[in-house]
Amino acid sequence: MAKKDVTLSVALAVYNEANNIGRCLMSIADIADEIVVVDGGSNDETVARVEEYTSHILVTDNPPIFHINKQKALDMATGEWILQLDADEVVDEALKEEIRMTIGKSNACDGYYIPRRNYFLGDWLRKGGQYPDYVIRLFRNGRGLFPQKSVHEQIVIDGSVGYLSHPMDHYSYTSVAQYWKKANAYIRLTAKEDHMSALGFLFIKPLSTFFALFIRHKGILDGWRGFLFALFSALHFPKAYFVWRGRRL
Repeated sequence: MAKKDVTLSVALAVYNEANNIGRCLMSIADIADEIVVVDGGSNDETVARVEEYTSHILVTDNPPIFHINKQKALDMATGEWILQLDADEVVDEALKEEIRMTIGKSNACDGYYIPRRNYFLGDWLRKGGQYPDYVIRLFRNGRGLFPQKSVHEQIVIDGSVGYLSHPMDHYSYTSVAQYWKKANAYIRLTAKEDHMSALGFLFIKPLSTFFALFIRHKGILDGWRGFLFALFSALHFPKAYFVWRGRRL
């Protein structure tokens, strides 16, 4: 039996996302009972774009581990359920309907993985570990949180976890410049590790990453895009090593 009057908060943390945030918020405006946004001190038109959809905005600083601001957004949400999104993600009609039906069930799980389609240099990646790219994004308020210790962490759910079937669209990398702008943030954080071996970060990790994405996860079927994605992913490790070495000198 479906529950009635279930409320949904959509929570985001953003920084200089004026080019993406409008598309994202437009896609969920008709399903959200509340939209809460934490802005990390953007110096573009992000806040003005957000204000077209909500007044629930907190402007603060932009910590290196941006999940800190994502958790602040979760803490601001008052709905019975929370859908956590990034500014470059879009929820289509099929996923919205699945979310509506899911949170209305009396036997719903406490949290849900949502598959993502990742956009890379003009098309959607189908392989290379990039689809389905499951992320926990929908959960009961109070049952999910970010550990806030790593840039790669998932939301942790206190309770049962299920899977939705319809994907969200993730406009992650529309150009090479955009890819490296985002990747460099992760690389700088990786470089803060206490110790990095030249053998591991210059040879073992890059080679194993490329092989895993391009061969084992069949990125080769995505053609040149699959090759570049695997190559760029492999290059994260030597780039992080040289940043680390520069800081140690």
